[in-house]
Amino acid sequence: MRPSTKLKTLTKRKSIFSLIALLFLFGCHSGENALPPTAIEPTPSKDQLAWHEMEMTAFIHFTTNTFTGKEWGYGDESPSIFNPTDMDVEQWVTVLKETGFKGIILTCKHHDGFCLWPSKYTEHSVKNSPYKNGEGDVVKELSDACREQGLKFGVYLSPWDRNHKDYGGAEYITYYRNQLEELLTNYGPVFEMWFDGANGGDGYYGGQRETRHIDRETYYDWPTTIELARGHQPDILFFSDAGPDIRWIGNEQGYVGKTNWNTLTPDTLYAGKSGITELLNTGSIDGTRWIPGEVDVSIRPGWFYHAEEDSRVKTPDQLFEIYLSSVGRGSVLLLNVPPDRRGQLHENDIQSLRGFRQRLDEAFTNNRATEATVTASSYRGKSSRFAPENLIDGDKETYWATNEDITTGSIELEWDEPQTVSYVLIQEYIPLGQRVKSFQVKAWNNEQWETVSEATTIGYKRILRIDPMKTTRIRIEITDSKACPVITNVAIY
Repeated sequence: MRPSTKLKTLTKRKSIFSLIALLFLFGCHSGENALPPTAIEPTPSKDQLAWHEMEMTAFIHFTTNTFTGKEWGYGDESPSIFNPTDMDVEQWVTVLKETGFKGIILTCKHHDGFCLWPSKYTEHSVKNSPYKNGEGDVVKELSDACREQGLKFGVYLSPWDRNHKDYGGAEYITYYRNQLEELLTNYGPVFEMWFDGANGGDGYYGGQRETRHIDRETYYDWPTTIELARGHQPDILFFSDAGPDIRWIGNEQGYVGKTNWNTLTPDTLYAGKSGITELLNTGSIDGTRWIPGEVDVSIRPGWFYHAEEDSRVKTPDQLFEIYLSSVGRGSVLLLNVPPDRRGQLHENDIQSLRGFRQRLDEAFTNNRATEATVTASSYRGKSSRFAPENLIDGDKETYWATNEDITTGSIELEWDEPQTVSYVLIQEYIPLGQRVKSFQVKAWNNEQWETVSEATTIGYKRILRIDPMKTTRIRIEITDSKACPVITNVAIY
């Protein structure tokens, strides 16, 4: 190559390298190469994340208790009393779907031991009842109906069995696992498995009529049982007091704590009785596992249908308050709606559910945040990937975030015309962990900022109700956080 040609080639290469360098420097300066925040462990699994997004699921308590008027059957009930006169599981699913529920958990076996499917391991089941002349299978009917209408299906299998003669011995654990295997292999996908906390006491026990006690920490050997279940249903989530995937929230009144961490250290639940209920209700800021709380509550005073409670069904307003104190505090609401002796949801329950749906639609349909101009005190690397506009774009995978070393910050929404504001909804991007420890909501009023609400945790979703007011500006101030705040959605209603 001649010297002049070589010089031209080198000059051309230097120009290209200079251009690349300039583009790189411009990208860095503009923040487009800013990296996402480091995840704060623990974080939810993909199945836990999908569970959070369901927000509302339904419980169906239905067994011999429906026909005896009891809440806890003793275990000596004859299968012949289970005889719904006009069974309609399609009605259950249709009503629950249209009122906003995303899944249904069925009490396949309650403490009385009666099985709603024709288990081959016991005679105490629907196969010996008059229902469909012993050919019925409520578990199959409901799981099929859920699948047809796009709802997820879950199962409740009481560990305590007041009917079985071997309860308290090793043989019963084999029996229990055999039944669990039936439920997890014959009825399609199961999204949640519910283990009740009631374990041991008096019962029929095959005619022994005695009281039996077990060590609830060791008797069931839950790790082995859970491993067996996951072998059949890898995506299943397990609910119990301590999880491992979903925890009880310590009450059945319909609320989780105003401070609600989705994290918990399971071993702390066995350290003693003191403070356990409070711990379940609030979670633990430094918990080692992602174990979110589920809020289980019944639409009636009891869990099973009793005709004398027809006038005591929770009203739409009561259900709306429960929604705010469950879903509105970052948990999933599990609302029990028990079928009556016909095998149908009662008209009073349906009326209340539809009124509840109407209350939700009235409150949370018109999101005024989408019409606002949104700004922030700062955003990560000044990159559009983390800009405040992500808060109102309707995309759950985008978010606003600050630089790694900034654990406070503010978001401001402004409108050209005054807006009536009653609710402020905020969501963290929980795939990167739960972070916010405290925040305030302020409104521009009388030419100054007025604090209208304040709270601690956010998590998957936080809804704050404020006294309705007209304003042109709303500010959300993150006052403390475990790490840089990562917020995916803000909505104003």
